[in-house]
Amino acid sequence: MLTSLQIENFKAWRDTGQVRLAPLTVIFGTNSSGKSSLGHLLLALKQTVQLSDRKRALHLGDENSLIDLGTFADCIHGHGLENPLTFELRWRLPQSLTVRDALSKGKIYKGDELELSSSLRADKAGQPVTESIAYKLRQGGNVVLHVGHARGDGKPSLDCEPLRLVYAPGRKWPLEAPEKFYRFADRTLARFQNADFLADFALQTERMLEQVYYLGPLRTPPRRVYQWSGDTPPHVGAEGEYAIAALLAAAETGRELNRGHKRHRQRFDAFIAGWLADLGIIHSFEVRPVADGRKEYEVLVRTHKNSAVVKLTDVGMGVSQVLPTLVQAFYSPPGSVVWMEQPEIHLHPMAQANLADAFISAVQSYENGIPRGTQLIVETHSEHFLTRLQRRVAEGVIGADDVAVYFVRHGDEQAEMEPLRLNMFGEIENWPENFFGDEMGDITARTLAAIERQTKESGA
Repeated sequence: MLTSLQIENFKAWRDTGQVRLAPLTVIFGTNSSGKSSLGHLLLALKQTVQLSDRKRALHLGDENSLIDLGTFADCIHGHGLENPLTFELRWRLPQSLTVRDALSKGKIYKGDELELSSSLRADKAGQPVTESIAYKLRQGGNVVLHVGHARGDGKPSLDCEPLRLVYAPGRKWPLEAPEKFYRFADRTLARFQNADFLADFALQTERMLEQVYYLGPLRTPPRRVYQWSGDTPPHVGAEGEYAIAALLAAAETGRELNRGHKRHRQRFDAFIAGWLADLGIIHSFEVRPVADGRKEYEVLVRTHKNSAVVKLTDVGMGVSQVLPTLVQAFYSPPGSVVWMEQPEIHLHPMAQANLADAFISAVQSYENGIPRGTQLIVETHSEHFLTRLQRRVAEGVIGADDVAVYFVRHGDEQAEMEPLRLNMFGEIENWPENFFGDEMGDITARTLAAIERQTKESGA
């Protein structure tokens, strides 16, 4: 799980400051304020990890990638290529990581969190190159091991504290520069007798970013027939295009979920159908083949208890738009980070509020008796979502420490992020001005206008 994030000189952000990320993190903000670019950087990092070219510091994207961010100049705040793009990611490890000094068996460094800092700068051709990377292994928040690797002026350096790296005999020659935005070159590690553990740091970074999933603000329209030939998609797709395939795959493999510890287990498709009903947008939901032995499937919906069964295409857009959000929240592998934009789109106010309950369940759900450990980072404009979330914190359904809420606005020169202090009573102690518009001003103006009009009507 990601525990903190800081980005400098990326798109609208000169400096986000250190952003605490909770199991359920909610980001509000004005349009075009820069909140979406936070997730876009994570996607760029993920697609760079998946790239076979180790010399490419940052894969900004193309028509076949997760995201296309344009050129490096497009990504730099103010388009000033003289400034470096820097970021810091900190995450909780699925299991504690133990580093042993191969030259001193008594020296052991053990941590439950890993932190990566990286700085990228434009070369003469305007392409990003990695200027420096640094890792910190932490235990209980304290740094137990620090490693820094810098490109330097043609002479890369590698420093480690408190573990001392020792050159292998006959191999004390210049080091290789960092690879991608997070890796140590194999030839660099071979220079030392006790640097093998640094490959584990890079591996942990790859594992973390491989478990980052993204669902965009616009999902694909519903279809009358869906194709599924038995494959298991890794996710529902950025537009939810694989949601039905994922649903069928999870049901076929017998996956069962429950909404919390020691609660009743349900098969995956029944579990998702239950949440759709609880949102208040349908009565029942079913996916079935159009005929025996066929790979074509239809999604059938009953909107009310006594209504006729119809296809997904014959009901409102709300069902097809929210279905991928529910499937992705519960389908992703344990320990995943799921970034969603506007999951509440096309939902009426009550369903938006109930969606908060579904997401609380997603970060608290169990599978096979083990907590799934899913992290949701949600961009939303829904007042009803936040109100329900505040209520659940006050009721003790979810702890205030398990929720982080932010408001993003565009300042004079850069985006600004304000953490909202949510206490154990569900109260936000520092409401931004006009957070959801001037509701009281509208009520007051409407009341005065009504009084004035009634006075005129009475006089007439």
